[in-house]
Amino acid sequence: MENSTLQAFQQLLDIMDELRAKCPWDKKQTLESLRHLTIEETYELADAILENDLNEIRNELGDLMLHIVFYAKIGQEKGAFDIKDVLESINEKLIRRHPHIYGDTIAENDEQVKENWEKIKLREGRKKVLSGVPASLPAMVKAYRIQDKARGVGFDWEKPHQVWDKVQEELNELKYEVDNNAPHEKIEQEFGDLLFALINYSRFIDVNPESALERTNKKFIRRFEYLEAQTNAAKKDMKKMSLDEMDVFWNEAKKLEGK
Repeated sequence: MENSTLQAFQQLLDIMDELRAKCPWDKKQTLESLRHLTIEETYELADAILENDLNEIRNELGDLMLHIVFYAKIGQEKGAFDIKDVLESINEKLIRRHPHIYGDTIAENDEQVKENWEKIKLREGRKKVLSGVPASLPAMVKAYRIQDKARGVGFDWEKPHQVWDKVQEELNELKYEVDNNAPHEKIEQEFGDLLFALINYSRFIDVNPESALERTNKKFIRRFEYLEAQTNAAKKDMKKMSLDEMDVFWNEAKKLEGK
C-alpha cells in the first residue's frame, strides 16, 4: 500500500479521535445510535451503484469508512477491540476461507469457491447453514441469501426450467385461491410462495431481484413524474383524467426512454 494511502487512513483515525474528544454530537454516539445511520448510508451506496454514479459511490464509501472507524473507536473505548483487531480479524478470515489461494484446495470456478466457503464456515463452528442470514434483512434480500446459502451445500434445483416450472405451479396455486375466494391468510401464503419461487429463478438467470425491482421502481418514478409534469402543463387534474388520457403521456415517457 502506498504511503499516501496509509497517511490518509491515519488522518481519518486521528480525526475520529479528535471528534470523539471534542465534538458534542460525536461524543454522544453509541453503537446503537449509529446503527440506523449505517443502514441508511448502505442504502445510499446501493443507490449510487444502481445509478452508476462513480463520484457518489466514492463519497458513500467514505461515509461507510467513517462508520467503520467510528465503531472501532467505540470498541476501543470499551476495551473490546480496536481498528487493528478489526483489520486483523478480516485478514485472517479471508486467508482461512480462501484455501484455493492460500492453501492446496482446488476451486476451478466461483461456484466451487462459494461451496468451499460455506463448508469452512460450518467447520468453524456455525451449526446451521442458514444461521448466517441476518434476521433483520429485508424479506427479498433474505430470501435470496437463504437460497444462495442452501445452494452452497448442494440443496438446489439442477436446471433453470425446473425452477420456472415451480414458478408456474405457484402462480396457478395463487390464482386458484384468489378465484375461489380463499381466506386472506391462504392467499398471502401462496403469494409469498410465488415471490420465493421467482427470487429462486432469478439466481438461475443471474439477476439480482433486489436490484431488478429497484431499477423498475426508478423507471416507474421517472415515467410517473413525466406524466405529472405533462398533466400540470396541460392544466389538467389527474384525478379527473381517464386511464386512456394518462396513457398518452405514459407512452410518451416510454418513447423518450427508447422503450
